[in-house]
Amino acid sequence: MDRVENAASLGSDLLSLKELANRPARTAKELTAVLQQIYEAVYEVDLNRYDAGETAKAAPYLMQSIFELRMALRGRIMDWASRGLLTLPAESALRDVFRISRYGSDMLGELAIGFDRFGRTGKGRRVFTGTDRNTFVNPAYYTGADLPFRSGDVLLMRGSAYNSAAIARIGDVDTQFSHVGLIHVDEDGHHSVVEALIEDGAVITPLEHALDCGVGRAVLYRYRDADLARRAANAIYDHVKKSHKVLGRRISYDFSMQLEGYKQLFCSKLVRQAFDMASGGEVMVPAFPTYLRMNNRDFFDRIGVTAEQTFAPGDIDLDPRFDLVAEWQDYRLTSTLRLQDMLMTKLLEWMERHGYVFEEDMVIRLVALLGQGSSLLSEDAKSMISSVVPKVPRNMSRRTIATIAMLHRTGEELLGPLDALEQDTIRMTGRPLHPRDIFEHLERVRDIANGRIGYLVTSRAEAA
Repeated sequence: MDRVENAASLGSDLLSLKELANRPARTAKELTAVLQQIYEAVYEVDLNRYDAGETAKAAPYLMQSIFELRMALRGRIMDWASRGLLTLPAESALRDVFRISRYGSDMLGELAIGFDRFGRTGKGRRVFTGTDRNTFVNPAYYTGADLPFRSGDVLLMRGSAYNSAAIARIGDVDTQFSHVGLIHVDEDGHHSVVEALIEDGAVITPLEHALDCGVGRAVLYRYRDADLARRAANAIYDHVKKSHKVLGRRISYDFSMQLEGYKQLFCSKLVRQAFDMASGGEVMVPAFPTYLRMNNRDFFDRIGVTAEQTFAPGDIDLDPRFDLVAEWQDYRLTSTLRLQDMLMTKLLEWMERHGYVFEEDMVIRLVALLGQGSSLLSEDAKSMISSVVPKVPRNMSRRTIATIAMLHRTGEELLGPLDALEQDTIRMTGRPLHPRDIFEHLERVRDIANGRIGYLVTSRAEAA
């Protein structure tokens, strides 16, 4: 039986990683190796090796250490980029470190609050509230008081739907964010979020509503030139507001994820347009785009994605022109988000490596036809029946509606047993599943699935 270590040794391990993060890098290859070393060290941390009670007590300090590790790395991005060190392998390794460090912090937060408080169903907290170390603040912005939002602030979020998990994992490197919007503050102090939503296109949402919509993770970013950020917010606010006037042309959601042209917008592209408009084309975001290079394009084709390079919400995480102001997570929900993330990673991996594709049946065809029919209703009518039939935009194809439905049902079929396994693990060990255990479970599912997992099938299953 392995020796159980105390929480102090975990703190010591994290301190050594912070020292590693501050080590000078002379070449891109050296930087990549250091980042990969940090990732592997965090990934290999197994909470079963540490006393659960002591770790729960030490969790606030440990979580702060992980946040400081991430801030230390983020603070060096501009220098690395200016010296040509942030090549694609180094960039990918840095994204991996950010992702795994957030998972580590989440698991500590879950351990600290007690697993009986998990909110796997129901409404989450309002963003940037909570007394369980839910919010971490950049020391450069910390005052001890609530931080005011500024016009031009960028709000990065993660929703709880399966299409949110898919958006977060759709690029070559996984992220943990599915949506981004731009905060606007008018002369009277009214706060809004200008955003592009799948069901509504480009809209202006009261900030209070955006912060109270049940997300599990959010980060506030601030562009370093406050005047440019304010002008960006004003420009996109006026643009979207004009599109909603009687004779205005509503801006539909852009399923292609192409960066060119602003006739249609997805959430990140709206932020891109705002800074483009305000700077006269001199400031284009993101600094480091996401690549979409799956060989099996079936899923991309079904949801309408044609881009091979795009601006994914999580790309803001690596843009050194934006300061990370505050980061928030609801530890009652992060476990479910993590399971969804791992599940979606495997689904996309199975599509790519094993040739899985979605296969419709009569139920899905009916759902898609009903959804497409509802898209022709007025906005008021859509809102009235939204609790029964989800809102569908007119430019969403029948095939895309079907794919989202199949993604949801396949995810639910896999998540139930996975969630039960985590609950069993918590009861037996007092700790959540390690990501390694999640992946191993999902691979066992694939091994015995005979080529059919939910609505995903391989050519072998189709021929049987």
